[in-house]
Amino acid sequence: MEEVLRGYQVNAPTWFYLSLLLILAVFYKFGRVWSVRNFDLALLLSLAPGLLFVRANSSGSAFGYCWLFAVSGLLLLRLMLDSVFTRRPRLEQNLNPAGLAFLCGAALLFQTTKIMTEPPDAAAVKTVRGADELINRRDHSGSQATDPGTATGPAGRLLATTVVPLAGGAELAAARAVAFLAHLAVILGLIAVGRWHFGDTSLGLAMATLYLLLPPTAYDVSKVNHLLPAALIVWAVAAHARPMVAGALLGLACGTMFFPIFLLPIWMAFYRNRGSLRFGAALILTGTVLLASLMLTSVDSLSFKRQTLGSIDWSVLKFDANGGVGFWSLYDSAYRIPVFATFLVMLTALTIFPLKKNLEHLIAHSAAVVVATQFWYPHQGGVYVLWYLPLLLIVTFRPRLGHLPPEEKGSDAKLAAAGGSSVIRTGLVGGATRTQMMR
Repeated sequence: MEEVLRGYQVNAPTWFYLSLLLILAVFYKFGRVWSVRNFDLALLLSLAPGLLFVRANSSGSAFGYCWLFAVSGLLLLRLMLDSVFTRRPRLEQNLNPAGLAFLCGAALLFQTTKIMTEPPDAAAVKTVRGADELINRRDHSGSQATDPGTATGPAGRLLATTVVPLAGGAELAAARAVAFLAHLAVILGLIAVGRWHFGDTSLGLAMATLYLLLPPTAYDVSKVNHLLPAALIVWAVAAHARPMVAGALLGLACGTMFFPIFLLPIWMAFYRNRGSLRFGAALILTGTVLLASLMLTSVDSLSFKRQTLGSIDWSVLKFDANGGVGFWSLYDSAYRIPVFATFLVMLTALTIFPLKKNLEHLIAHSAAVVVATQFWYPHQGGVYVLWYLPLLLIVTFRPRLGHLPPEEKGSDAKLAAAGGSSVIRTGLVGGATRTQMMR
């Protein structure tokens, strides 16, 4: 930000210290020290030191990756046991809604300035370049090297086509614009979840504010390929009452990066019966649209095959000795095989149990699956916090949601869309669920 404010500079460690104090002042419950909310805040803040160690230098990388794996393990345990915490009392923030709105706007301005003044991420530039090729129906995939971490899915390019023409062909400006819009989509999605399903807009505003203040957001502020799937998943949660819409959003998320694919079994089990059929139909339709977008830039069948196979990061499925850069580069990658097998067993268990899932199970299980991918992902495993951060915030702030099964038709989203004057607010008083209709 020194280009905007002369002499002003905040490095990564300084932002961690400043955000730590600000987050504690606004969100920490000093009157309930042993609350689950405080424990969740401690876990969220514990991710930043590991990221700092990884970013600092090569000597601290090994310790940083081990730190991230340890914290990710605690997060996974917390998400697996989420249904055990049946008492979900309504906890107000230490700042009123007007103050939260101001802080959220100020944090968004800070992150936007960081996006505009720092060099854009290489994957973001590649996404924008692919969008430009899609618009002009060109295929340059054969001349581009496929590097881990910069692989661009077809959905990212398709979504970026709405921004590239406005940038007038300037790749850097378009990449920055896509990053800003992706953050804005996450923020609006969190607010929508709070308003439609939590019955409280201030909770959504609190989630959005904490998302902007947490150090991992600032550290990876320009990584579009990590932001886009997270934003699409959040909006799928917001639109869960409409299987077709949720299926289309998750289909796009799968087209940006690989990890949302592992969410599909849980979502199919959540809908059951006719809902799962509509959800699956939306996935197939979205996949067809993505393949059609690749056909637009293919000059022949060989070009189409190269683009289709090249849009998938196959390196994540390799179990050879070259595990990329990260935790698995320090050890024999053969050890990833039992880790991946354990992940598949966990995914199967979360898909089957419980047989009848509600929104509480859907959110917590989805977050657990994304966190678990960090343990076997070969390239810098553990550092991709933005993949699951929005989902984790929803789990942290949610009230009891057992009244929102997949069959629920009169959802808060429908009330909000109709502009109704009634809002469902759910809380806990003395351990009992209380639903209150307010004008």
